[in-house]
Amino acid sequence: MTSPASQDLVITQATLEDWPVISGWAADEGWNPGLSDGPAFFAQDPEGFFLGRIDGEPVSAISVVNHGADYAFLGCYLVRPDLRGHGHGITTWKTALSHAGNRTVGLDGVVAQQGNYRQSGFELAHRTIRFAGPAPEAEVPAGVRPAGPADLAAITAYDSACHPADRPRFVAEWVTAPGHRALVHHDGDRITGYGVIRPAHDGLRIGPLFADTPDDALALFTALTAAAAGTAVALDVPETNTAGVALAEAAGLAPSFETARMYTGPVREYARERVFGVTTLELG
Repeated sequence: MTSPASQDLVITQATLEDWPVISGWAADEGWNPGLSDGPAFFAQDPEGFFLGRIDGEPVSAISVVNHGADYAFLGCYLVRPDLRGHGHGITTWKTALSHAGNRTVGLDGVVAQQGNYRQSGFELAHRTIRFAGPAPEAEVPAGVRPAGPADLAAITAYDSACHPADRPRFVAEWVTAPGHRALVHHDGDRITGYGVIRPAHDGLRIGPLFADTPDDALALFTALTAAAAGTAVALDVPETNTAGVALAEAAGLAPSFETARMYTGPVREYARERVFGVTTLELG
């Protein structure tokens, strides 16, 4: 896909080799991307990432990642600061959004852009609050263990129940990516939750944190952070999950950033009450 635009802007699909540019811009915006996010993101939809260039130099970016036949997620919407205000962002947006076809599109929008997203047909579902702070000291509780290859099918099924679409390729990469540590909470042979902690540009990020109950979520959170006491950690919690908010506050984390989950249409039902922490703000 190639689209000429104002001031000779040319928009093409990005590759994994372009990811350091996109993630570097995201880091400059304070979004704190994970250090190993790229391969998992591209595994879900390698054709869902776009860069705008002028004279070969990257100036804008966006991702529109398809999750099956009915759902896509928009993220990584960025324009180089010195070239904002020239229409490059909206041109990149319009070109890339066609990749979603007739799918419902979701996004996690920063506060400054939410009005623009409404004008583009997105409606608010809920706020998401990033809680951040030093990881508390704790001991690993019972009922939690590292995820292994034999758990992948169960984790993938659990993830599908907690997300508006299936994303098996992403999950397979996410739980095994370099530096990522995935844990499951279990009741005998049955998984009752899973979570991942990963290194980011600033400290550690937790996502997802999916669990059957607040107690299961707390056990996972405690186990994920036990080896990182004192290290900066962040968790993105849907404001509608009041137990998730309470968990973050009880751990001593404080609100540091907020976004709005917005959709262009209906999404399939999923277990919202199990989402104590979203996976990423880029892919949902």
